[in-house]
Amino acid sequence: MADKFTDAIALLKADHRKVEELFEQFEKARAANRKQEIAHQICTELKIHTMIEEEIFYPAFRGKIEDDTLDEAYVEHDGAKVLVNDIEAGSPEDDFYDAKVTVLSEEIKHHVKEEERGSDGMFAQCRKTDVDLVALRDQMLARKEELMAQAKAGGLAPAKPTAVHLVTA
Repeated sequence: MADKFTDAIALLKADHRKVEELFEQFEKARAANRKQEIAHQICTELKIHTMIEEEIFYPAFRGKIEDDTLDEAYVEHDGAKVLVNDIEAGSPEDDFYDAKVTVLSEEIKHHVKEEERGSDGMFAQCRKTDVDLVALRDQMLARKEELMAQAKAGGLAPAKPTAVHLVTA
């Protein structure tokens, strides 16, 4: 499976394309059960993706790329995690369900743009470091396969915010 992705960044970009496709499928879906199935796939993919980024990818670049870039990525993840948890706890019959998936899609598009942006995006900054992106890919793939197996066996726990602590009244 590692041969499929040239390095860690290629793996993450493939994840981005997969989730973009799922969001497109959600937009076209009409039946409530189909919407819920696709939304669950989106949430699972995003949980796994954010976990491998936060556990492996981002820490590998702390101190090697702009701290602000990494800090913003963590905060963007936290915003997405709140919506992922709301979507997973709800159903298409709930008020605002479609709106939550739409806003999640918009947040993810922004996040992907920040990571993939030309010369100053996160991935461009990462390519300029001495980090072994192939070894990082192997580590990330192993963790991703472990998380995918966990998701199939019984599901993943709700996504936990990392950088932002939300205060509720």
